[in-house]
Amino acid sequence: MRLEYKRLLLVQKGFLTFQMSSLLTLTSISKRFDNGLEAIRRLDLAVAAGEFVSLVGPSGCGKSTALRLVAGLTAPSAGTLSFAPARPEIAFVFQEPALMPWTGALANARLPLDLKRVARGEAEARAERALARVGLKGFEKAYPRELSGGMKMRVSIARALAAEPKLLLMDEPFAALDEFARQALNDDLIALAREDAITVLFVTHSVFESAYLSSRVLVMTPRPGAVAAEIALRPPAIRDAAWRMSEDFLAGARRISAALKLAMESTA
Repeated sequence: MRLEYKRLLLVQKGFLTFQMSSLLTLTSISKRFDNGLEAIRRLDLAVAAGEFVSLVGPSGCGKSTALRLVAGLTAPSAGTLSFAPARPEIAFVFQEPALMPWTGALANARLPLDLKRVARGEAEARAERALARVGLKGFEKAYPRELSGGMKMRVSIARALAAEPKLLLMDEPFAALDEFARQALNDDLIALAREDAITVLFVTHSVFESAYLSSRVLVMTPRPGAVAAEIALRPPAIRDAAWRMSEDFLAGARRISAALKLAMESTA
C-alpha cells in the first residue's frame, strides 16, 4: 500500500497533528551522501518552542541524520531548514558521552564555554551549577574512568546545560544504560527542560521512552526517512512511576506502536 494512503489512514485515526508556529521548520529536506546513500527524502518537520518532540523509527531511517542537519553538522541535499525568529543556541547530546578522559567532570562540562572563550570565572560557575543540577555536586574533579555510565551521561547533559541552549538535540543518549538509570535520567531531563524552557528534539528506538518523555512523537518511515505520523500526547508536567503504569501512558505507547507498524508496512 502506498505511503500516501497510509498517511491518510493515520489522519483518519487521529495520529497526525500540525503546528501553527514553529521554532524550527524543515521543509522537503532530502539528504543523499557522497556514496549515493539516500538517508532522508522530502522530510517535513516542525517543532514549536517549548515542545519535547521525539523521533522514532527503524534503524537507518535518518533520525540521527535529521539531528545533524538541524545542528548544522551536515548540509541538506535539497529543501530548506529555518529557525524563527532566529537560530537559537543549540546543544547536542550524543549516544556516547564523548568525555575527555584526561580531565575531570568540571573541565568536561566547561568545554563548550572554553571553546567560546567565555571568561574562566563565569565558565567555572556555569559548569559547577550544571553539574549540581544533574546530581553531580562533589564530583567536579572525578575523571570519566571513575564514573558509572549514567554519571558520564549526566556530565554530558551538564555540558549541554552549561551552554544555556534553547534547543537541545539528543541522539539516543540513554540507549546504553540500564533501565533504572534510564528512567532516572528521563525524569531529570523532563524537569530540566521545563525549568529552563528548553525545546528538545530527541531520538530514541524505545516506544515507551518516547511516550513518557514527549509532548509529540514523529514516527519515521524506513530509509529514505520521512515523517509517516505525528502523534500528540498530553502527559502531566510532572511524571512519576504511577504515570508509567497509567492507562493514559499505555494508550499513548499503543498509538505510537500502531503508527510505527503502519510506517514499516508502507514500504512492503
